[in-house]
Amino acid sequence: MLGRYNLGQLLSMAGIAEGVENSNFLLRTDKANFILTLYEKRVDEADLPYFLGLMEHLSKTGLQCPVPIKDNTGKVLQSCAGRVAAIVSFLDGTSQKFPNVEKCAELGRSLAHFHLESSSFALKRDNSLGPDSWLPLLRSVNSELADMPENLKEQAENIIHQLTDAWPAQLPAGHIHADLFPNNALFVGDKLTGIIDFYFACNDLYSYDLGVCLNSWCFDKDGSFNISKSANFLRAYQGIRPLTEDEKQNLHVLCSGAAMRFFLTRLYDWINTPSDAMVKPLDPLEFWARLRFHQKVTGPGDYGLWS
Repeated sequence: MLGRYNLGQLLSMAGIAEGVENSNFLLRTDKANFILTLYEKRVDEADLPYFLGLMEHLSKTGLQCPVPIKDNTGKVLQSCAGRVAAIVSFLDGTSQKFPNVEKCAELGRSLAHFHLESSSFALKRDNSLGPDSWLPLLRSVNSELADMPENLKEQAENIIHQLTDAWPAQLPAGHIHADLFPNNALFVGDKLTGIIDFYFACNDLYSYDLGVCLNSWCFDKDGSFNISKSANFLRAYQGIRPLTEDEKQNLHVLCSGAAMRFFLTRLYDWINTPSDAMVKPLDPLEFWARLRFHQKVTGPGDYGLWS
């Protein structure tokens, strides 16, 4: 496969353990480092031009993200080991599970840049894990929920109905990352050096993307909500793209929805992942607790939005 590129002589190739949705390998050549991704079956091949095209578009606007590498014929998508594959540029930096306040502010600025600069990207992709998917996903979990709270499914179904009834439809929307957890942001010190893993990106509400980040960046190790992180993230974001009043007033609904989405996908994986799988499923109750927090929010001030 590498013979189709002008990437230099291969020095080493090593698997990257962090890859969950796909299989990723670090390629070291005498010219530079690259990432080879072999896509799993759960990634729809028809969506790959959107994901890779969005990365290429954003990189041209100055956002730090992987750049898809074209082979000598101009192709990005390849076949490798019987799977669809692509090579992208390597970004320096490391991720941190519980980022500090400064990193949260860096993220806010970069996410606002992402939302604004992606507006001219022409391809579209629906959010396959949006509100319409939640009830079918919950009902697909038919096994007994051992070690889970009593009546968890019944409670979750009631909340889904509440959220879908309250879901705002006319808020600013466009391309969003939809999975911008701390492990998908790289830093050197407190400087953001890259946003990665665009394989849930889609068209949806910008403030839903904020909800994903508030859930994944602003809760501390003990499960408590860190309003300083939230306030700095939102202040930095608004310094580039100010939120509308409707976005502010609906933020608790979008945060609840984001928590529900990740609770449900984790619950599904908790039940359906084989016990001998190399990647262990993540605890769904972590996001159930965050969902319950958002349900008690009384206004945007609870997230540090005081004006």
